[in-house]
Amino acid sequence: MNDGKHEVLIIGGGIAGLVLALEVADRRPVTLLQPARDGLGASRWAQGGIAAVLSPDDDIEAHVADTLIAGDGLCDEAAVRFTVEQGPAAIAWLLSLGVPFTPDPDPNAGYPYHLTREGGHGARRIIHADDATGRAVVETLRRHVEAHPAIRLRTDLTAIGLIGDRAGQCRGARCLDAAGQLHELRADDTVLATGGASGLFRHTTSPNPACGEGMMMAAELGAELMNLEFQQFHPTCLFDPDGPPFLISEAVRGEGGLLLDVEGRRFMPDVDSRAELAPRDVVARAIDAQMQRSGQGHVWLDIRHLGEAAIRHHFPTIHAHCLSRGIDIASAPIPVVPAAHYSCGGISTSLEGATTVPRLYAVGEVAGTGLHGANRMASNSLLECLAFARSCARRLRHARPANEAPLTPWQAGSARISEEECLALLAELREVMSARVAIVRRDSGLDEAARCLAELTDRLAPRLADAVPSVELASLWHALRLARLTVASATARRESRGLHFNPDCPLHGDAAPQASRVHLSDLDTERT
Repeated sequence: MNDGKHEVLIIGGGIAGLVLALEVADRRPVTLLQPARDGLGASRWAQGGIAAVLSPDDDIEAHVADTLIAGDGLCDEAAVRFTVEQGPAAIAWLLSLGVPFTPDPDPNAGYPYHLTREGGHGARRIIHADDATGRAVVETLRRHVEAHPAIRLRTDLTAIGLIGDRAGQCRGARCLDAAGQLHELRADDTVLATGGASGLFRHTTSPNPACGEGMMMAAELGAELMNLEFQQFHPTCLFDPDGPPFLISEAVRGEGGLLLDVEGRRFMPDVDSRAELAPRDVVARAIDAQMQRSGQGHVWLDIRHLGEAAIRHHFPTIHAHCLSRGIDIASAPIPVVPAAHYSCGGISTSLEGATTVPRLYAVGEVAGTGLHGANRMASNSLLECLAFARSCARRLRHARPANEAPLTPWQAGSARISEEECLALLAELREVMSARVAIVRRDSGLDEAARCLAELTDRLAPRLADAVPSVELASLWHALRLARLTVASATARRESRGLHFNPDCPLHGDAAPQASRVHLSDLDTERT
């Protein structure tokens, strides 16, 4: 079914997609795809806040320097400076829309809203809405989107692939509705805001993580991907094997939380002079080492010394959620474990969100902007969403009409691959990635992962040409190829840097490290 022509099509309804829609719609009509299940996406679950230079005691150069240090030599300094410089105006824009950031009760404070500090930051620069910033921002933006007459919000469709033409341009997206009926949404300009690839791993900080679908949809049209090996594991996810994942914000450590081993001994001061406020890659590896040493499935995060009043004031959402899971964090330490959290790489983009495919853009976690380098610094992600979505919107507001060219042919099959089989194969993929391509990678493990993923591909690929399209099948196929590209990128990086740690090559490599860049054609099997 051809659903007509759309001027600007945005796929993904998290913060990046919502911001972009609002900033474009005054000039061009927008269609925004936000499937119902996206309500559980990463943006809504972001707790800590947004990093920006807002205090008179802070400055742009300090934020830039902190980000470069956290990125471990692999950041694009131009992208870092661009993002940081956009921060104050982006926050002012959110305030103008009514985002309920937490005020600072101190009448002598230099900034009217409370600023906290998180790992890697040398100053208090994290503006937040209690400990549920993502939810507050998403809900505010969503209200404005729903009220805008030039934005058509579609919650009934899920994109499974992009439409290309013989001139190499992106011309929209192929989608499925709840009944499995195929819809073609043709567009002058298409923007991916589909999130990252934490869903390639078994333990994540989101209940319904993306599996890199947007990255691979772009790669199918020839887009370049970068830095896939740098997958961030948040150091502190609630350890509860029988319950859903729940993130324990970095702000908990920013406000004085201490990490303890299973015997109750603090261990981070022995690892790094910044202790609990070291960058996430350092903290996650330290926790992983403690777990390997003790044989236990978690360590402890202790904030009892802050007192119940302060805990309830700063962390009402975390306190209430943990209480619902049987843990009173005011009187007992929190069991925590690292979990896949954020993809530092993605689709290579310019500072305006343009990919290497004409008429295709990417913003948010799906994009590889160069901001994060080898390790994302806490709360820079929502800042990136704001800065790049607004920059992309400025370009799209003045884009010329697309040149017409014949569309690339595509045909669906008739054989069904069940949802249960797709989920079972995805679970196999996640086991391989979690065991061999997680916080610590070794050459032998990467080789084994490559073999296992190639075997999964061999089992699935011959059946695809005649398969009925489904959301589950598309997600599995995207995830499988992205996992293989991730393993290839990790194998090729003969050093340890940031989030990529390999004991078989434990030192930094070249003095001038390079971003890794891959294409779908680098795989020996691809769907045509």
